[in-house]
Formats: sequence, C-alpha cells, structure tokens
Amino acid sequence: MTRSLVRRTGQSLVVVFGVMVLTFILLHMEPGSVARAVLGLRATPARVAIFDHIYGLNKPLYQQFYIYIDQVLHGNLGISYQYQQPVTSLIAQRMPLDALLLGLSTVVALLIGVPTGIYQAMRHNEVIDDVIASTWFTLYTAPDFLEAFLLIALLCVQFRILPPAIPGGVTSVAGLLANWRALILPVAVLSINSVAAFSQYARSTGITELASDYVRTARAKGLSDRQVLTRHVLRNSLLPVITLLGLSLPSILAGAVIAESVFNFPGMGLLFWQSALAHDFPVLLGGTLIIGVATVLGNFAADVAYRALDPRIRHGI
Repeated sequence: MTRSLVRRTGQSLVVVFGVMVLTFILLHMEPGSVARAVLGLRATPARVAIFDHIYGLNKPLYQQFYIYIDQVLHGNLGISYQYQQPVTSLIAQRMPLDALLLGLSTVVALLIGVPTGIYQAMRHNEVIDDVIASTWFTLYTAPDFLEAFLLIALLCVQFRILPPAIPGGVTSVAGLLANWRALILPVAVLSINSVAAFSQYARSTGITELASDYVRTARAKGLSDRQVLTRHVLRNSLLPVITLLGLSLPSILAGAVIAESVFNFPGMGLLFWQSALAHDFPVLLGGTLIIGVATVLGNFAADVAYRALDPRIRHGI
C-alpha cells in the first residue's frame, strides 16, 4: 500500500505541473495585449512598455514560465494586476469562505443523495423510483446559472423568502454565518448536481448489494431490513460515492464560479471571474493552480479512503 501511495503522489505532482504548463500557455495565447487590457485602450506606448517591463511580459515565453515556476516553488504566486496585492493574500482571504460553501454543499448533497439512492434501490422498478430518477436527471442536466436564476425568481422575487445575494461588505466566515439565510441559495445550487450524481451511484450499488448472497444470508439469520441496510448495504454503497466525491471536485469548483458570481459570494470563484474579465493573469494562474492541487488532493484522499474501506483493494485481492 505504501508503494502505491508513493506512486500516486508522484503522479499527482506530474498532473499539477501539467496543469500549470497548459494554463500558462493557454492564457498567453489569448489575443491582444495584456497591458492594454489592464491599462485601457487609451494607454500610451510608454505606459504599455513600463507595464510589460515591470511584470516581465516583454521576455520570451519560456523565460516567463521559468520565472513563474521559480516564484511558485518559493511560495510566491505573483502580484495581481487589478488589485496590486499578492495573489497568495487574495486567495488566502477567500479560501475559508470557499471551504464553508463547498463543505456545506457537499454535506447537504451526501445527506440527501445517499439515502435517496438507497431508497430508490429498495423501490427498484417502481413508479417512485422512476419519478425520483427523472427529477434528479432533469436537475443534473440543467445549467447551474439557469437553476440559480430560477431559484432567485421563485424564492426571492415571487415569494420574497430569501435574499437574492450575499450582502455587500461581508468578507469573513463570521459575516456569512451571521447572514446564514443568504447562504441557502448558493449552497442549494452547488448541491443539486452532486445530489443527483450521489443518489444514482448509491442506487446502482444498492441494487447490486441487495441482490447479493450475503444480504440474503443476513436476512435468513433474522436481521431486519434496517439492520441489513445500516450494517451492510449502506457501507458498501458508499464506496463508489467516495470515489465520485473526489472525481466531482472539479465540477463542484466550476459550479462555484457561477454560483459565486450570481449570488455575489466573496470567494475564489467570484475573484476568478472578475480576474478573467480584467485579464489578471497572476490571479488566474494562481487560482487554477489551487484548484488543480485541490482536485489532485481530493482524488488522492478518495483513493486512500477507498482502500481503507475496502479490504479487497487494501490487500490486493
């Protein structure tokens, strides 16, 4: 197992480096001048030349990438063009807010998705199973921004139950918790797709587990349906969900960009969106690096958890 973890660590480092290379190249392939995008179209050639010199944009691309890698290895993600602050500080200020949003949405998705999937497995091929599956499929395929606008129109405009956005000036976890009602819609939008995926994976695994020999043996020994579900079926059904949890992290983070932009959530997603509009390359590179590392760590943690929960994988059976 130790050898496998070392190999996965090496693969993870290669993936992160590949993400950095691709992102750096793609951003610098964008047409137009970064200096004019930041300073404005009326910027004089002298101001453009000074801007390029300060940020090293007048150097060949390979030299810019070498400098960037050297900065990253020293914990420096550069200076934001737009905010004139270190990118590490901008990201560090927003990471606790994103951790709260992503944590709440993941917990909600698991608490709803897994029990729903197990319930569907118990009602396999019944009308209620088809209704729930159709509902989740519809919500899963709907774009995040459409779901966000529909929830705003229904709950904020029509019934005026919830606020449509995070109040301006809220920049801390304490501030978000104090305005907890404004958190409901962002969490709901981020949870919808994950609930649909978790429930269908739990349903598929639950159907397989309920038809297995050990379940029939457990029932023959006199265990109730509740005991069979909690002791056997639920645990085995969680294995693919754990794997999916790590794999779904990129889509959750991508959804966070949309949700934070729509609901004015002061996290990395909103910062990423504003930086994309302003051609703020250091923030875009830093945000992509953080997302890449988080994705790799999520997959790595899912792999470790899968091995810990499944003795067949742990012992190489």
